[in-house]
Amino acid sequence: MFAIDDVMAEVVASSTQPALGAIRLAWWREALERLDVDKPPPEPRLQAVADHLLPRGVTGAALASLEDGYASLLDEEPDSDRIGDGGAALFAIGGRLLKAEDGKLADAGKLHAFARAARRGHAAFPNDCVVPSHIFPTALRPVTAFARLAARDTRRAPTLEPEATPARALALLAHRFTGRIG
Repeated sequence: MFAIDDVMAEVVASSTQPALGAIRLAWWREALERLDVDKPPPEPRLQAVADHLLPRGVTGAALASLEDGYASLLDEEPDSDRIGDGGAALFAIGGRLLKAEDGKLADAGKLHAFARAARRGHAAFPNDCVVPSHIFPTALRPVTAFARLAARDTRRAPTLEPEATPARALALLAHRFTGRIG
């Protein structure tokens, strides 16, 4: 799941021309959608999806829905709703894989998507960015930990602390034990 999210982020980051980036993202979207009806092409990440995610109930179409949020980052004015929807879709997939649900999971996913875009310099946090003050169930914490880091980024924006600092590691550890985001 995260490998597919990463490849889409890398397409955006490495695209010097938005039109070419859009074509590359469309290729990934279509390839993911085809996994629901056909064998994967000889691409390791698509084969991993077919081997590990499809049997667990995650469809290629669900993974393909991540593409729209990244496609928005190629626009002159990125659409925060589309970016957030991509993050919500990612966390919904994570919840499905972890067999857990929570009403605030979509908000956590949106927060993660905004932070990821901000960290890569593609878009600023929207003014209406919501940091859910919530305790997530233990089963979801492997996914919601990313939202915990995003909440730190929200409070520090526009200046973001470097990755892998002791303070960020402590935030992850605290989230593991408490489940708190905000």
